[in-house]
Amino acid sequence: MRLSVVFPVTMSNTFITELLCKAKIMLNQNKIRIFAAQNNNRIMPLEIETIPKELPSTDQMTSLLDKLMDIGVSAGKNIIVAIIIIVVGRLIIKFINRLIRRMLEKTKIDAAVQSFIRSLANMVLMTLLVISAIGALGIETTSFAALLASGAVAVGMALSGNLQNFSGGIIILIFKPYRVGDFIEVDGKTGKVEEIQIFHTILRQIDNQIIYIPNSTMSTATIINKTREGTRRIEWTIGVAYGTDLKEVETAVNDVLDKNEYILKEPAWSVMVNEMADSSVSLSIYAWVKSEDVIIAKSVIYAEIYRQFQQKGIEIPFPQRTVHIVKE
Repeated sequence: MRLSVVFPVTMSNTFITELLCKAKIMLNQNKIRIFAAQNNNRIMPLEIETIPKELPSTDQMTSLLDKLMDIGVSAGKNIIVAIIIIVVGRLIIKFINRLIRRMLEKTKIDAAVQSFIRSLANMVLMTLLVISAIGALGIETTSFAALLASGAVAVGMALSGNLQNFSGGIIILIFKPYRVGDFIEVDGKTGKVEEIQIFHTILRQIDNQIIYIPNSTMSTATIINKTREGTRRIEWTIGVAYGTDLKEVETAVNDVLDKNEYILKEPAWSVMVNEMADSSVSLSIYAWVKSEDVIIAKSVIYAEIYRQFQQKGIEIPFPQRTVHIVKE
């Protein structure tokens, strides 16, 4: 409390000194009164300012500060412990994940199931780590669990898509429309299945781009599995000029297919005329190759047929029109 008393400038220093020496401070009804007397001068009470009835004692203030310091120290310890739990827990989870991977690799479990189990185990371990860190902060984990339970409906609605993805992943693992390593096509996207996680299936495209497709989509979409069977039939379409000896064309094509390492001898290939087009006779070639050789085989055969036709003088026409000019 600050106390200020202003004296008139007409008062002498001696008078002020004597006034202060004889001043009596009394506490009356929460107010500080100053009573000053100078010889025969009238005593004038001066109300300075109100003060509370009871002021905190020194012991009370010390106790309050001690409590605040105890709370701060306890909170600091809890935060440090929580950080240590998170850091150490992450290291332990990484170790457990590696251990699970090694154990699964030694079993005969399908690679897709292994990937799903690893993903699920990682999610469970991370959830336990978060709960442990929250408990270290002094928050009751039972209350936290009750809070999670009370918000389960709202969270379920917010994560309904992820729940569908999870159930879709279960369906994929049960019915196995594709497996890790298969080359598939879904919704116009083609790639090799790299991993089947609890929420997504990861595809690697030919250009090495990674695609994450929700399992809910994968479980309901039309999927073309290009490698489920060990072999596939490829079709090549070529055109030759009208007037070309088709027997010679067939012989040239058979020679190319017979010498190519990618073409399987069984089932046998075939060469058929499929259209009499505007500018050419169109032929279709059907042959079987291993599923993993489809792309390279298609390219190599086209190149070999082109070279063979050049050597034998077989004309590959291009679209053209014949214009007749009539003179009047």
